[in-house]
Amino acid sequence: MKKFLIIVGVVVGIAAVGLVVLTFLLGSIVTKGVNTFGPKITGTKVTLDHAVISPLSGSGTLSGLFVGNPEGWKSDKAFYLGKVHVSVAPLSILGDHIVVKEVLIDGPEFVYETKIVSSNIKELLNNIEKATGGAGEKPAETPAAKAGKPIKFEVKSFRLQNAKITLGVGATAITLPMPPLTLTDLGTKEGGITPDQLAAKVMTNVLGNIVSAVARSAGKLGSAAGATATDAASGAVKSIKNLFGGNK
Repeated sequence: MKKFLIIVGVVVGIAAVGLVVLTFLLGSIVTKGVNTFGPKITGTKVTLDHAVISPLSGSGTLSGLFVGNPEGWKSDKAFYLGKVHVSVAPLSILGDHIVVKEVLIDGPEFVYETKIVSSNIKELLNNIEKATGGAGEKPAETPAAKAGKPIKFEVKSFRLQNAKITLGVGATAITLPMPPLTLTDLGTKEGGITPDQLAAKVMTNVLGNIVSAVARSAGKLGSAAGATATDAASGAVKSIKNLFGGNK
């Protein structure tokens, strides 16, 4: 009986170590994926500090997602997400079609800069459009695609809430609230979409929400600043419509 208990203890210990290792490896895979694909899609610096995902529950947290500004803008970042909570169908992690049940981003911070009729957000959208072939250009071939069959994702629910937008940089910067955003069934009808396609869908909707919020608040910013913000926002909205092929 004593030997049996020792064996059980050893097995449980090995299983616990294996679970910890698997959790670490899953987090590393997600972190590496974001840090690899992110810059290719945005054309800017993209870093994720770390990710923790439980293979049993499928829940996890991504921490410290930084997306940099295109060159030529004052702020170093376009936005920063401190915490991103995710819930994944556990068994789907083992295959090449990962089902994400929920993504919740709470309290993100965005920076919106303008120059005449351009903005950092519009340039970021243009970069995404070029990377994903939205303007008729050939999309960049990802390492996953070159290696063979890529992993595909399906996101049932994506929610963004309590977001803030900083309009401008420095002492004249103004902070605006951003309306909550909910997206559902991303990649469902396609039977799953690749990481770069998922990132493009999410980011274009998020960035579109930013420019819409700025456009609605432009009248409160003063005549000059308001006009500039409106022109820049209109240009960014046009980029979004082009990316999706019309009014979608």
